[in-house]
Amino acid sequence: MKFRKPEDAELQKKAAALLHRAFPKSKREEDLAEDLRDNEQEFHEWVAIHRNSVIAYIGFSNAYRDGEKCGLHLAPMAVHPDFQGQGVGTDLLHFALRQKEIKDQTIFVLGKPGFFQRFGFQWAELPICPFAQGNKHFSIKNSTGGDYTVDYEPEFY
Repeated sequence: MKFRKPEDAELQKKAAALLHRAFPKSKREEDLAEDLRDNEQEFHEWVAIHRNSVIAYIGFSNAYRDGEKCGLHLAPMAVHPDFQGQGVGTDLLHFALRQKEIKDQTIFVLGKPGFFQRFGFQWAELPICPFAQGNKHFSIKNSTGGDYTVDYEPEFY
């Protein structure tokens, strides 16, 4: 398995197909990655490739506090259903968190806290996530939090 940025159209198409497969009831994640790229937002993304197939995907977009960048949002993240439970997502997330664009940033994620705690994320009562009532499933890494509402790129809304 190798990790790459999906910089060419072929890998982007394979990444979109993976997101569609991983989230079959919603086109939201697939559209989000495409829209962030198309709108030329700062967006960091990687895929895991196995036998010329994209089997996992991870993306990071800017997070904002009062209009100023305050870190990154980890979203979307997906693993092909045939490869779930085999450590592929864990390996890809470890890889991404070591990259120069990511490693020293405050990172916010909305997802299963038990999974993300293994990577140094902690449940966050503050800041407030506008997509998580009561901040349920909202975690943060490399920050002590703060009393504000963390904002997202327009493509999330």
